[in-house]
Amino acid sequence: MNKIKLTLREKPVVVLEAEVISPDLFVEQSNEEIRASVVYHGKRQKRIDDFFDVEGERSDCIEIHGDLNRVRHVGRAMTRGEVTIHGDVGMHLGALMKGGTIEVHGNAGDWVGGEMKKGKIHIHGDAGQQVGAAYRGSILGMQGGTIVVDGNAGIEVGMRMRRGIIVIGGTARDFVGLQMKGGTILLCGGAEIRTGAWMQRGTIISLKELALMPTFAESGAYNPTFLNVYSQHLQALGVQLPYAEADGRYRRYSGDRGVPGKGEILIWEPAV
Repeated sequence: MNKIKLTLREKPVVVLEAEVISPDLFVEQSNEEIRASVVYHGKRQKRIDDFFDVEGERSDCIEIHGDLNRVRHVGRAMTRGEVTIHGDVGMHLGALMKGGTIEVHGNAGDWVGGEMKKGKIHIHGDAGQQVGAAYRGSILGMQGGTIVVDGNAGIEVGMRMRRGIIVIGGTARDFVGLQMKGGTILLCGGAEIRTGAWMQRGTIISLKELALMPTFAESGAYNPTFLNVYSQHLQALGVQLPYAEADGRYRRYSGDRGVPGKGEILIWEPAV
């Protein structure tokens, strides 16, 4: 398959703003045009080939190699294609994304999938803060798509999200689902404190015990039918979601009643 390969020659000294690294742009560009694409190294305007070796042209399949933890905005607002990163990557990966897939064989910085609308992002390592969250001053975070983080994640996962699915394979920190308005967050390794604070709607599922705020009230234990559908979808992403009655059940909590909200938190309780 035809693809464009970028190899970082040397880690930038300061942050490199590289939103031009996008399948939507590269699919129309020759190798020379890609190499001449403008990036910003701090306040200085540079070319992509000042930092990367560039192979290939006119493709919506991009493969990147190197330590990119100082490279920001890769795949910003992309609508198509594939971006595969072999190494760590910096903040705002896939922000405002509208389609396509991003896969990272490493760790990612803050704001992965910030306010994304469609598409899929898979981080095989850890992620920073505000995965799928709203930017400061914005009323809506993630509005669709799927984000899977195999490792741990920082604070405010899914803040103000409206739709979509976020999966955290490890442990998340404080304020998961802060002011959540819809969508689903799956916590395979649980979370720290203030989970679901001020959530209005949506579902948070935890496969580990959580210390919930007193504004959440228990409302029974059962295995929701919709989890069967979710289980099939997540299985294709390599995520196992238990739902069989023989294996256990979910304790349901409603809240956050301090808002008041109509969200729910489901905590898996394995069969004894």
